[in-house]
Amino acid sequence: MRRGARIRMLGWLILVLPLLLALVQSPAVTAYVAAVKKGDLPAFAGEDLRSVIESEAKRRYEPPVDARVDKVWKAIPGYDGLAVDVEETYRLAKKREPGSPIPWVYKVVPARVTLDDLDPQPIYRGNEKKPMVALMMNVSWGTEHLGEMLRVLHEERVPATFFLEGSWLKKHPDEARALMKEGHEIGNHAYSHPLMSGLSPERIRGEMFQTEQLLEKTLGIRSKWFAPPAGDFNQTVVEEAARLGMKTVLWTVDTVDWRKSSTPELMVERVRRGVGGGSLILMHPTDRTVKALPEIIRMIKEKGLRLGTVSEVLSPKRLEPVEPMVTF
Repeated sequence: MRRGARIRMLGWLILVLPLLLALVQSPAVTAYVAAVKKGDLPAFAGEDLRSVIESEAKRRYEPPVDARVDKVWKAIPGYDGLAVDVEETYRLAKKREPGSPIPWVYKVVPARVTLDDLDPQPIYRGNEKKPMVALMMNVSWGTEHLGEMLRVLHEERVPATFFLEGSWLKKHPDEARALMKEGHEIGNHAYSHPLMSGLSPERIRGEMFQTEQLLEKTLGIRSKWFAPPAGDFNQTVVEEAARLGMKTVLWTVDTVDWRKSSTPELMVERVRRGVGGGSLILMHPTDRTVKALPEIIRMIKEKGLRLGTVSEVLSPKRLEPVEPMVTF
């Protein structure tokens, strides 16, 4: 190296070396090095960690879905969104062992529009983004297969929603109490199983109200959901139900279990073809249903779907997320 170049380098070192020494000996750097040694921080700068979390938070963000009225499915509930709580995640990440997974913390982003914000509309399904389905049991005759159905649901730990006809409830209060004791949800299925669309507004209201009175007297509850007998309804039915504080619920998938030609195998296949996130599956307490029920439940679970009540499926509330482990 030429003499002039060496002199210039020496001069540069004389100027820069004190600055480097001061930086290394600064309290901030000293504290950071000590924190790394203790395992309180990953082996990279805190701002790098925050950048990683903020970048990943954008990828993981799931926006909320508002309730809407669909041309085919009518009222569809919303579904809450999900966002990473960056500050809390960063706070916990600083304390983890180096190389261990980032402890992602989430917060719910509520849907702005819910079913309650919509004008009265029939409901055929939950939100398609919600990986949950409900079994709807319309009960208007007999009890001979109800006990076996309850046994299957109990063994599988599956809650269902039973829509009770008022005249059935009047004859079988103990069976209705058994449904409640098992933790199942109860809905209104009118009083005398008429075709509702052909009734006057006063008669429509009376069919629903009479059953509501019985439910309150017998079980101490009021219904949130009304299932019209045979799925027959018009807008007047929907509006009268709304006046009584209920929403009108139909179904996404019909097992057609009331038809004697419907074998358990056919019922399972109908559900297999039609079920998806947010599905409401219609059933009745028949011998064929009892035989098909375990396979239907197994098949639904294999599809990665959870089973809940109608209220749970139609709620915008998210299911608990299962998150991948991300390490740095």
